[in-house]
Amino acid sequence: MGRLSGKVAIITGAAMGMGASEAKLFAKEGAKVIATDVQVEALNQVVQEIKEQGGDAVALKHNVVSEDEWKSVIAEAVKRYGKVDVLVNNAGISSPKTIANMEMAEWNKVMDINLNGCVIGMKYVIPEMQKAGGGSIINISSIGGIVGMAGTSPYTAAKGALRVLSKSAAVEYGKDRIRVNSLHPGIVVTPMTLPSMEEGGAIPYYQTHTQLPYFGEPDDIAYGALYLASDESRFMTGAELVIDGGWTAL
Repeated sequence: MGRLSGKVAIITGAAMGMGASEAKLFAKEGAKVIATDVQVEALNQVVQEIKEQGGDAVALKHNVVSEDEWKSVIAEAVKRYGKVDVLVNNAGISSPKTIANMEMAEWNKVMDINLNGCVIGMKYVIPEMQKAGGGSIINISSIGGIVGMAGTSPYTAAKGALRVLSKSAAVEYGKDRIRVNSLHPGIVVTPMTLPSMEEGGAIPYYQTHTQLPYFGEPDDIAYGALYLASDESRFMTGAELVIDGGWTAL
């Protein structure tokens, strides 16, 4: 039996990077996966790979800042599988800006995708989890939600808010057996981080702060999400799971 057998999981931002790894691993461990993203072609490839490996998954185009699209995704999950047990709020964007050199439009975009999209997802998935008798919400934050990071003010603000929001939701819905935790990756090699590494010259900065002599891979985060989604973490809520190669140990 897989670690997620019988569970239904919605994973946003599942077209690539950490979201794709989470979708594949969850399906491998027995979950029925609703994989969502705005990048439809890449998302379909992920779901096709899952199906070829014998997993159960569906790809849905999904803009996380749209309430109507959230309603449709959750309704489709319930229609297909009867319930929702797990939500992984993984979709996000980066923003290499300091406070003084950013435009407010960019600030609002980052907040919409990295924070408000998670809020909307929680708003509409919690009633379904209440019907199902419980569930696990995993909000993918960042080490930037715990410590300050240079040149990423909009991103860290959103991720910090998501961290504390997770705690509040854990308190509000613990009585319903709904667990809410935040997961905090360090430097993970993904399509989102590669530009800063290859073009932005950030590798020395990342290396200085990462205590292990290597960066993370998407599967490193997926296994953390798997633990939080599974019943193995049944007594864990309102907590931060930090997977950062030692960045925040200093």
